[in-house]
Amino acid sequence: MRFGVNYTPSADWFHSWLDFTPSAVARDFEAIASLGADHVRIFPLWPLVQPNRSLVRASALADIVQVVDIAASFGLDANVDALQGHLSSFDFVPSWLESWHRRNLFTDPDVVGSTAAYVRQLASALAGRPNLLGLTIGNELNQFAHAPHPAPHPVAPAQAESWLGTMVAAARDGLGGSEAGPGAPAVTVAQYDAAWYDDDQPFGPGHAAEHGDMTVTHSWVFNGAARIHGPLGEGSVRHGEYLMQLAAAWNRDPRRPNWLQEVGAPTNVIPPGDAPEFVERTIRNAADVQQAFGVTWWCSHDVSRALVDFPELEYDLGLFSSDGVLKPVGARFAELAAELRGSPAATAPETAIVLDDVDAEGRPLPDSRRACAPGGAFSLAWLAAAEQLGRGPQVVLRSRSADPAALRARGIHRLIDEPFAVAHTES
Repeated sequence: MRFGVNYTPSADWFHSWLDFTPSAVARDFEAIASLGADHVRIFPLWPLVQPNRSLVRASALADIVQVVDIAASFGLDANVDALQGHLSSFDFVPSWLESWHRRNLFTDPDVVGSTAAYVRQLASALAGRPNLLGLTIGNELNQFAHAPHPAPHPVAPAQAESWLGTMVAAARDGLGGSEAGPGAPAVTVAQYDAAWYDDDQPFGPGHAAEHGDMTVTHSWVFNGAARIHGPLGEGSVRHGEYLMQLAAAWNRDPRRPNWLQEVGAPTNVIPPGDAPEFVERTIRNAADVQQAFGVTWWCSHDVSRALVDFPELEYDLGLFSSDGVLKPVGARFAELAAELRGSPAATAPETAIVLDDVDAEGRPLPDSRRACAPGGAFSLAWLAAAEQLGRGPQVVLRSRSADPAALRARGIHRLIDEPFAVAHTES
């Protein structure tokens, strides 16, 4: 079980890439290491690295590599996101994709080719770093694909599949291998939760489970979970666990790691006084998921109040304040990392709940994802089962529920096919 943080620079936020200062990064990483964290996730700004479609700045790549090396000096592994993309309500998209030069991010052949070239060069620059945890294609780029983004880049599911395949292949090519082996850097795909909750979102659960080396989830209870269940209700403190189990339903390999890559305690729905308990219960529940790779908390440092126009919650998401003071949520995170890191890996829950992804004739159901969203019929049934069982059950797609060998491989011995009716599938 890995414990890390999404690195938000304490000085000048991600704008600090404009005047990269190694000593400031070292100060932040020393603080992060003091929490007992073992990794950081870092976010170069795409427009600064590739300001022209044919130009990937060598000095920007060198800055990124130096940040990874600074992390190593404090015993931290580093995961690097390639395409930023979207951060804390702001979009960072190169000018060659906007206004007079607007082309579709996901489907224009020239754009896709140039983007893949950047991903390949970034991966190549990082290849061989002993503390490189991996490369994530981008931060929640699926939010560009559909509403509510104000200017989406329309893409069909099959085109999204093609785009992801191209980007993952470019990353692996740059890293020098076709797939991640033991100890090798992992390539991952990060999506915001519309992939699991919105039937109109073209990037879906299968994209998360079929591409890259882990299934990645981002859990934010401002999506309605906290409003429905309360800041410390089971539907809030189990949301990360639920989303990991929901995403894992699409994993064809039962050994595929599940990474809770983003989770935080947003103060617009979690009062600061409740935040440490929210941290503890969220992490303990996530650690109980089978094949849990780790938890990476959002984020390391608060956004400084000197910066304007951020949503209010962004100013108070850090484990440290912007001036480096450890907050109660940071202290609780450190306690949990120290306690849980050496714990045995969680065994898979023996009970699973069936998700109706197809009808009786095997045809895909149009509203299956909507039922999974907070307050939806499936999410409420999962929570009821978790309360009954004492831990969240696994999730099995109906399209795969009649395969005894697949169920055995996942350690599943009982199926819940209605909210409170448990049926034995094998003894």
